[in-house]
Amino acid sequence: MEKIEIRAATDYERDMAAHLLADSEPWITLRISIEQCRKNCNDPEYQLYVAYSENKPSGIILIDPRGVAGSPYIKSIAVWPEYRGGGIGSALLSFAEDIFRGKARFIFICVSSFNQRARRLYEKHGYQAACEFRDYIIEGASEILMQKCI
Repeated sequence: MEKIEIRAATDYERDMAAHLLADSEPWITLRISIEQCRKNCNDPEYQLYVAYSENKPSGIILIDPRGVAGSPYIKSIAVWPEYRGGGIGSALLSFAEDIFRGKARFIFICVSSFNQRARRLYEKHGYQAACEFRDYIIEGASEILMQKCI
């Protein structure tokens, strides 16, 4: 695989990112609409970045720089299906951590209880469960807030 390049999203890429989110898990199960994804991807308070691999968009990360008690919060991370398992998610996590290293003590991310693949990735990168919100978005599933000291 070629080098992964990550850069700030353009207006066109913001809409592309919204479609990726709306058409992927866990957003499908959580019933997060394309309208809500567009709103999030275009919110001026958030930072949206796109990963490119082989000169093609391969993943996105959406960050709220003051999301949890003033600490950065990774609001969304997603990888296009054909790039999953290729290191894009890891590169995006490392990229976000590097942005805030030296500026924040912790970085946070939420993971749905049914999204075990994502949770394993976050744990592999040193994130630990901080608390669990049962039945928070949908009945029968929890949202697990994870944190990492950076």
